[in-house]
Amino acid sequence: MTTGDKPTLLIVDDVPANIMVLGDLLGDDYEVRFALSGKDALATAAEGGVDMVLLDVMMPGLNGYEVCRCLKSDDRTADIPVIFITARDDAEDEARGLAVGAVDYITKPFSTPIVRARIRTHVELKKKADLLAQLAQLDGLTGIANRRRFDQAVEQEWQRGARAGSWLSLILLDIDHFKNYNDHYGHPAGDMCLKRVASCLEETSTRAADLVARYGGEEFVVLLPGTDPVGAQRVADNIRSRIRNRAIAHADSPVSARVTASIGVASVVPTADSSPDQLIGFADEGLYAAKEKGRDRVQCRTQIWVRSTTGSTKVLGGGDSVMSSWPI
Repeated sequence: MTTGDKPTLLIVDDVPANIMVLGDLLGDDYEVRFALSGKDALATAAEGGVDMVLLDVMMPGLNGYEVCRCLKSDDRTADIPVIFITARDDAEDEARGLAVGAVDYITKPFSTPIVRARIRTHVELKKKADLLAQLAQLDGLTGIANRRRFDQAVEQEWQRGARAGSWLSLILLDIDHFKNYNDHYGHPAGDMCLKRVASCLEETSTRAADLVARYGGEEFVVLLPGTDPVGAQRVADNIRSRIRNRAIAHADSPVSARVTASIGVASVVPTADSSPDQLIGFADEGLYAAKEKGRDRVQCRTQIWVRSTTGSTKVLGGGDSVMSSWPI
């Protein structure tokens, strides 16, 4: 559901007069967009921000049934409810409309109160469904994204990066000696510690495209689309410093008297024949190296695939960042 004051309806009809009738009827309660063809409707819906589609059946080119089927087969638009508003009033037509994914079927001539009531009902149902879907993707303790949401996002961003040839970076963070923390202070204090660390990550990752998620236990991830190795390391360094500066006491840590974190960073340019599991694996290697080198530090890994028969390795500044070029 869009975040504006009014939900947005997309009215699709090849007859402008029909659009004007519905627009005048619904304009006070909804933001109204329109499309005069099925092709334009699909393009508008795919841009985002549409909460419901009001769709005619009989149109040149793609008819309403085909448009609805296309909407439901596209991940970007599959959750948008579709209501057919049409002069075709046969029971067979209605059954076909519902079969291709519409939530309702209204025949012309229609009753104004009934049209308003049905649209209002389905808008409210969509709000509730969106809220449930959002809650299902949040970690119940920290309020940030959960592992399920991260798994979806990294797959989407991997595909996007492969199409655009752009960088994708991942930060994998583990709170140092968190078991000791729980044993010393108790689990309620441990839960509060996790919340405070999560807030540090959110405060550092400010771009709308970035995703902060709880990966599991005391592990967190930050997904950074369009971020190169230098930018990713800068974000990771800021996170590590912010956690230290939060000065959360950790009396039973062999690393420091305050809570610290070990961080692995991976940066790649995705390819169609590689996998986001490799990005996660590289970040995990960096995290393991950070722990091996004494914890409370950042270790980076940059991976570039090249089409060659041999690979090469180059060490970047400080020995903490490794860039590898691997054949594919």
